[in-house]
Amino acid sequence: MKIPFNDKIRIGGLVAALALLAGCATQKAPTKTGYFFFPQPPDVPRLQYLTSFSTQKEFHGGEENSFLNYVTGKRMPDNGLGKPYGAVTFGHKLFVCDTELSAVVIAEFTKRHMSMLPAQGEGELKTPLNIAVDADGSLYIADSGREQVVIFDKDYNYTAAIGKTGEMKPRDVAVTKDRIYIADLFGRSIRVYDKANRTEMFSFPRGDDATNDDIQLQTPTNLAIDSRGRVYVADTGHFRVKVFDADGKFLHSVGEFGNGLGQFSRLKGIAVDHNQQLYAVDAMAQVVQMFNDDGHMLTFFGEPMTGREFQGLPAKVLVDYEDVSYFKQFAAPGFKIEYLVFVINQFGSHKVNVFGFGSKN
Repeated sequence: MKIPFNDKIRIGGLVAALALLAGCATQKAPTKTGYFFFPQPPDVPRLQYLTSFSTQKEFHGGEENSFLNYVTGKRMPDNGLGKPYGAVTFGHKLFVCDTELSAVVIAEFTKRHMSMLPAQGEGELKTPLNIAVDADGSLYIADSGREQVVIFDKDYNYTAAIGKTGEMKPRDVAVTKDRIYIADLFGRSIRVYDKANRTEMFSFPRGDDATNDDIQLQTPTNLAIDSRGRVYVADTGHFRVKVFDADGKFLHSVGEFGNGLGQFSRLKGIAVDHNQQLYAVDAMAQVVQMFNDDGHMLTFFGEPMTGREFQGLPAKVLVDYEDVSYFKQFAAPGFKIEYLVFVINQFGSHKVNVFGFGSKN
């Protein structure tokens, strides 16, 4: 369900809000007695802040019943997540890359269970930044410390690694039916590998595109792939999201430098939903902006709230259609959740924020 333009936040208010947020270091969350929606009244609500968590025993909004009453496998630190970055959901689990713990944290929704990926020996992780999951449950982890993409099978057994020391600096990875896409900071490019044999096929931008100021990549940091196979690249240094087809042909870009409507000052994680709507994190403004398929901005969410500390240096956003049932209890009366949007924060007491996209009856 796309957001109509008449449901967008008023442009003047949005520009002012983003400018204000760019100077804010601390965000606030709603109190346990209230619900918080985006856009804010009088606009039609589309997203509701549902809950957040950072530790094994964290309570939602101070209620008596803990949302995540974990029994851990490999012991998690008592203070929970350290400095998370990338994340992905699969099989009713949330996989979070934590650079401080040098680990991938697994939060299982069905068991209320939190543990760490048993990555040892050849599969030991150093600085896991981003993670992708294949249709069969295999995990692909972009580890900047190892300068490799590390692969585990669905049972968390180490399988292989792509890359050699000094060859590339992977920042993110995405997988399709037959390809692996790696955002390489060292080569300022997207490397494309054959998934079956893990051999490199090509990289892009290439040819004249590699020297075109509008197309070339300065700092490719995050990836997303839509249902049509198009590759979205967050070019943090160029303050925009660049969109390519599956073979690396440039299509268009979204955004520009600034702290106003449809602009970025510290672009990070990106995601695309089933309606080809783009979600892009701006860590400086501490918000997530949403764009339609044509690159026009629709709305944003995550501005300051009242109550507890809320958002700190957001790094990743992801869309989840499979796990709505585990978060319905947090929905406001009359609000129907269509899918979830997770936002990962590197600092603060709310490392994982959960929003519901939907509509009010």
